[in-house]
Amino acid sequence: MTNAVAGPGKVIDLYGLSSPNVMKVVILLEEAGLPFRLLPIDIWAGDQFSDDFKALNPNSKAPVIVDPDGPDGAPFTVFESGAILVYLAEKVGRFIPAGPAARYAMLQWLMLQMASIGPMYGQATHFRRSGPPGSEYSLARYTTEARRLADVLEVCLSQAAYLAGDDYSIADMATYPWIALYHEPNGIDLNTLPSLKRWSEAIAARPAVAHVHSLWAEWAQNDQTRRGKASSDGFDRLFGRGKYARVD
Repeated sequence: MTNAVAGPGKVIDLYGLSSPNVMKVVILLEEAGLPFRLLPIDIWAGDQFSDDFKALNPNSKAPVIVDPDGPDGAPFTVFESGAILVYLAEKVGRFIPAGPAARYAMLQWLMLQMASIGPMYGQATHFRRSGPPGSEYSLARYTTEARRLADVLEVCLSQAAYLAGDDYSIADMATYPWIALYHEPNGIDLNTLPSLKRWSEAIAARPAVAHVHSLWAEWAQNDQTRRGKASSDGFDRLFGRGKYARVD
């Protein structure tokens, strides 16, 4: 359990690990100055499949937050990282446009991250790290899409400071971790994407984001230690393979 942010107000519980989807939530919590504590989820040991965790998120995925000061003053649980970002941004009244046109301009980039960038970069990384022999097609497919999406971001950011225009928003917070953590494994050279590089460096230089990076090495090492202790059954359950595969 890590007390990651000090500040006024009640402490938000964040269930997570050192993944990009958790990093995006931590960035917003830091930017907003919301006090929280990280409650580590050992995905290799199957914590996410426990009855207690599924009561928080029936989809058995991290992150999840429990806000003790929810919309009606009662504890409120939110899962799915994009939904968490919208919830927290609306809670503090920052990083999300108020006007309809600007709001939807931002939300479309947030949805692009949720629907495309996260899944494609995640699958490419999975097959690169854990794919069995014969996974070359899968690796090539997802890596190609990851690089295409980097090109899409480059075009957008060549026309504006941030993904939704002049203002830093939760769309940037959502997308940044996938570029920061996964561009190198996917062979994406930011020197060939000057606008994406400029954007990434500008976000990394923000004090809140720099603080997140200072926390990340320890969190990632803790997750690597947990992975090193995982059983073969733990890997099979996490990846949906072996006796956990649901195929005909």
